[in-house]
Amino acid sequence: MITVGVVGASGYTGLELIKMLLNHHGFTLSYLATTQGDVLIEALHPSLVDVMTMPVEKVTTQAIVERCELVFLALPHKASMGLAKGLLDKGIKVVDLSADYRLELDTYEAHYCPHEDEEHLASSVYGLIEYYREALKNTNLTAGPGCYPTATLLGILPLIPYMDSTVPLFIDAKSGVSGAGKKLSQMSSFVNMNENIFAYNPLKHRHAPEIAEKIQQIHGVKMHVNFVPHLIPATRGELVSIYGVLKDDIDPLAILKEHYANDPFIRIRESPVDIKSTAGTHFCDIFAAKNDHALFVSSAIDNLLRGASSQALCAANLMCGYDEGMGLPVIPYMP
Repeated sequence: MITVGVVGASGYTGLELIKMLLNHHGFTLSYLATTQGDVLIEALHPSLVDVMTMPVEKVTTQAIVERCELVFLALPHKASMGLAKGLLDKGIKVVDLSADYRLELDTYEAHYCPHEDEEHLASSVYGLIEYYREALKNTNLTAGPGCYPTATLLGILPLIPYMDSTVPLFIDAKSGVSGAGKKLSQMSSFVNMNENIFAYNPLKHRHAPEIAEKIQQIHGVKMHVNFVPHLIPATRGELVSIYGVLKDDIDPLAILKEHYANDPFIRIRESPVDIKSTAGTHFCDIFAAKNDHALFVSSAIDNLLRGASSQALCAANLMCGYDEGMGLPVIPYMP
C-alpha cells in the first residue's frame, strides 16, 4: 500500500478525494491538512460522521515527507507551487489540482501571477488522462486540468484535424455551483442562484488560454478560443457545447467512436448528453452533430470528479503503477 495525503481537505474536491481514497485498494490515507488545521475531518464534513475519524493538521512540508509517498494538493493557485516545490525536492510525488503547473510559463504569468517554481513547471505533466497516459506513468508531478478545459478538450480534440482553424471556436459552458468552491459570495448565494442562470467572465475567463494552449500543443494548430462560462442552479455537473466549422465532410460521431475506442471512461452518445448521467462518476459523455460544415460538439462531466478529483486519482494510479481505473466511481447519482 502506498501512503497518500490530501492537503486542502476542507474543500469540495478534498472531500471527493477522501471519499474515493477510503475505498481504494492501493492507497492508504495517512495525512489530512489545511492551512489552519486543528480539527477533526468529521467536523469539517459532517457527512463523514461514523464513516471515519482523522485529525486535520496545519500543513507542513516535514509532516508530508515523513508520512506520505504521494500527496494531493487541493489548494488555490499560488498556494500550491510554494508547497509543491519543497515536496518534489524531497522525492514526494505530487498531484496538484490548482492551475500552478498546468500552463506554460508565459501563459500562466499572463493570466495568474509570477511563477515561483519554474524548474518543476517545466517537468510537469498535464493530467488529461486520455492524451498524456504514458507520460503520467513516468512523472512525479501531475498538473490537474481545469474542469471546463477537461470537458472541452475531450470533446473537441479528436476533431481538430478536420476543422477550419481560421474560424474561432465558440464554447458555451455551464457548471453547477460547486465549481465556485465553498467560499460564500453574493454570486453563488441561494437567492441569486435559485431559478437563475447567468454568464460570468465572458470571453475573459482564464480557462480560454488553457484550452487554446493544449490544442496547439497536441495538434500544432493555433485556434482562437471564445469561451463563455455560466453558472446554473445545480450543485454539480458540467455541460459544454462547442461550435466550429469543418473543412472536411466527415461523420463526427464515427471519428469520436474510433478515437476513443480503447478509453473506458469516454462514452460516445447517439443523442445529446446531459449532466445527470455523469454526476458522481469519472465518465465523460460526448455527442456531436453537423449541419453541412457547421459542427456541434457537446460533452458532460461531473465537475468535482472528472473535472478535478477523480481525474487526479486516475493520474495518481498511473504514477504509482496501478490500473488507471482503480477506485474511480462509475455509478451515477440517479435519479
